[in-house]
Amino acid sequence: MKNETSSRPRGLARIQKWATRMVYSRHALWGLGVASFLESILIPVPLEAILVPLMQARRHQIFLLSTIALFGCLAGAVVGYFVGYYVFDAIGPRLVEMVSTPEQFEHVRMRMEEDGFWLIVSVGVVPIPFQIAMLAAGATGYSFFLFILASALSRALRYYGLGLMVLIAGNRVQAIFERHKVSAAIVTTLVVLAIWGGSLWGG
Repeated sequence: MKNETSSRPRGLARIQKWATRMVYSRHALWGLGVASFLESILIPVPLEAILVPLMQARRHQIFLLSTIALFGCLAGAVVGYFVGYYVFDAIGPRLVEMVSTPEQFEHVRMRMEEDGFWLIVSVGVVPIPFQIAMLAAGATGYSFFLFILASALSRALRYYGLGLMVLIAGNRVQAIFERHKVSAAIVTTLVVLAIWGGSLWGG
């Protein structure tokens, strides 16, 4: 049985290793931006595993590190959106198979028309394929402005939230994050759904 690394295309594995090495070099800030960009498209860079130790080592730069991660992700989100918008029919199905399943993509695409904003927010916060939301938003012609706004909101919650955890919990945050990331994802999703429900009720 092949493990995840051996089944991954060699080119993607090389890019992942290169991005990780760059983050821990003297070019760490640039490396973090590149890693965040790659993580938001199709390269499986484990950004939290990179970002948390970097924040622990550079606590005086936590806000800067979170901001770099956010803008790197948004740059990737722009690319993913326009791939879905312009060339989904040509290469989209193959991209979907790399990160998820066609069934999940169709489900997200159907929901995009009605709940696009809050769907993108929830997908952007929890550790499930954000690439699916990017491609679906582009493929359905969902508002680019609302897509970027929702992506920025969700990723800001994620990255600045990690920074806050580092400030509060210090060197214990990595273990806390690994132990409770599923619970945190559930709580965050429930908060997003509550806000969404409140907006519908108020409207």
